[in-house]
Amino acid sequence: MAGLSGYDQVYRGKLVPPRHPANYLDDKYYDYEVIRPLEIASASSMTPEAGSPPDNDIVIKSSIGIGCGLASLITENLLIHPFIVLRRQCQVNPVATTYHLVPITLIPVMMRLHQTQGMNTLWKGIGSVLLVRGLTLAVEDLLSKVTPWPKEITNETSFKSFGQHLLLKCVSIGIVSPFYSASLVETVQSEIASEKPGVLDVFRDGAIRLLEVGSKGRIIPIYALLGPHVAYGVAKYLFGLIVRSVVSRIMVLRDRRLQKRRGAYNRDVISENVMQDIELQSTLISMCAADIVFYPLETVVHRLHLQGTRTIIDNLDTGRSVTPLLTSYSGAFDCYRTIINNEGTLGLYKGFGALVMQFGMHFLVLKATKYILTEIGTILKPKHKTVKTPPHNYYNDI
Repeated sequence: MAGLSGYDQVYRGKLVPPRHPANYLDDKYYDYEVIRPLEIASASSMTPEAGSPPDNDIVIKSSIGIGCGLASLITENLLIHPFIVLRRQCQVNPVATTYHLVPITLIPVMMRLHQTQGMNTLWKGIGSVLLVRGLTLAVEDLLSKVTPWPKEITNETSFKSFGQHLLLKCVSIGIVSPFYSASLVETVQSEIASEKPGVLDVFRDGAIRLLEVGSKGRIIPIYALLGPHVAYGVAKYLFGLIVRSVVSRIMVLRDRRLQKRRGAYNRDVISENVMQDIELQSTLISMCAADIVFYPLETVVHRLHLQGTRTIIDNLDTGRSVTPLLTSYSGAFDCYRTIINNEGTLGLYKGFGALVMQFGMHFLVLKATKYILTEIGTILKPKHKTVKTPPHNYYNDI
């Protein structure tokens, strides 16, 4: 106020020392001890101490994904082969009275087969199956190099490229079909009533089947099998592709929804570890769905392949005897109609219990592998040590 600049500050008749802004945070305030709030540890004091190992959580999760993928590959090509043998033997037997629609009926049969024929009886034909799968991949790779047909497709693939990709699949399935027929014979024929095939006999028998152009007895020539065999293979591949795409999309949306609920939604692309898990699960679901939907057509195709081959298979009604395959189908429609009339609709699903066991084994192996690798990663993961600076307790100094 004007006119008071020269007067000193007085409080109850005593002079008051001037209050300087620079001394506002000093330890003394008007001759009184200042009590300040406790200090909060800074961010630097909470950081890992020097020399601690870096966080390798991403590396561990990536290793778990790779391990699960490897376990799935081994299971798909090796561990589930006994169930494929059982399933095919049930499918091609037109006189079987036990359909084995549930897994529980197959367990005593498997035990009897092991008792009478040994431990290797359910692993027959595994070499030819692997050779046919490798031959299929080799043919597709060769066709993709000598033609403009793409071997792989993505979300950005045009309709023209997608059509060329399907054409590549049709041609490769058709080329491999005689060797598939020879491999099918090796997986279903009984070892106690037939000679054990050699490692490369699948190529010899496939070439013989390919050269048998004319009809020989009840055997169906390979050119007459191309239609149903290629239609079955391409339709099953397309259906599995669609299911895998839909399931992957649903899982991605579910993962984003969970992130939003947690309040940590990532607008960027989903991490590689999550995508590996989604790809693995969607592939397994698509394989299971495709095998279930096309199981009746697979039964028809397998019976056409084995007709007239003089194959003797294990009798899975008892598990202790053998039975010859004697059929006389004129084509795919006649085979389907005959099965419906003589064996009923469920005749198309003979051996379905083996398929349930097959994917049950696949699922359990993946779950067990993921659990074991996760536990190992938890044990090996280093624990970070933090250095906390103890705050100064000002209250003890007063």
